[in-house]
Amino acid sequence: MAKTIAISGKGGSGKTTLAAMIVRLLCSQSHGAILAVDADPNSSLGLMMGIEPGGIIAEVREKILEKPPGNAGMDRVRSFEYGIQQVITEANGFDLLTMGRPEGPGCYCAANNLLRKFLDKLSSQYQYVIIDNEAGMEHLSRRTTNNVDLLCIVAEPTALGALTARRIFELAKQLPIRAGEIGVIWNKTADSKKLNAIRHTLNAIETFGCVPFDQVIFDASMQSKTVFDLEEDSPAFSAVRKILEHKLNLKSVSRKA
Repeated sequence: MAKTIAISGKGGSGKTTLAAMIVRLLCSQSHGAILAVDADPNSSLGLMMGIEPGGIIAEVREKILEKPPGNAGMDRVRSFEYGIQQVITEANGFDLLTMGRPEGPGCYCAANNLLRKFLDKLSSQYQYVIIDNEAGMEHLSRRTTNNVDLLCIVAEPTALGALTARRIFELAKQLPIRAGEIGVIWNKTADSKKLNAIRHTLNAIETFGCVPFDQVIFDASMQSKTVFDLEEDSPAFSAVRKILEHKLNLKSVSRKA
């Protein structure tokens, strides 16, 4: 069964960038298949890794809902599985699955149950599944998966960032999913004293690590570059590597691009 890493945090915290860096780091190991799931309606994870999604699950879900009810249940299941297979985008070292726009009016329970069951089945084909969530946790409870090994809450070192991290942590505890470890990754850190003061307000929540503000990351985003364009010694990239090695009990993540 795949090891599932879910990334959450408020908009602008840098969660998509961190998710993309995790995918790149795991790709560098080259000994297991990786599935990147873009569960944010903004659908920018693929762009951060330099690939354009071949389709979105939202369209597959809508087509299933358009089918009239009847005794063709198995046909609906097969159509759903086929549709999802068609929107998986293959890239160099990983596959990308993009959720797309959020649900519209109407009942999505049946379609979401099919999706969750199929994605749990699909994940068995991969060593790692990386999920870039929307700002809330809805995808984890409704449509993405029943199991998460590592839930990383990305937060900026501010009072608002700490409050958001606590809210996500409390919500995650209430969801009907199995979460192995839950912790905060403090992103864009600079002032260690200020960070320590904020961390003390979250004593019950583990800190996975800190990622410094990195001008190279900012410049890359302004120039439409991808995480695969980053240098290996980028401060932010190095910090994410250290967190990943520790939390996944890896001896060392290979540093080849």
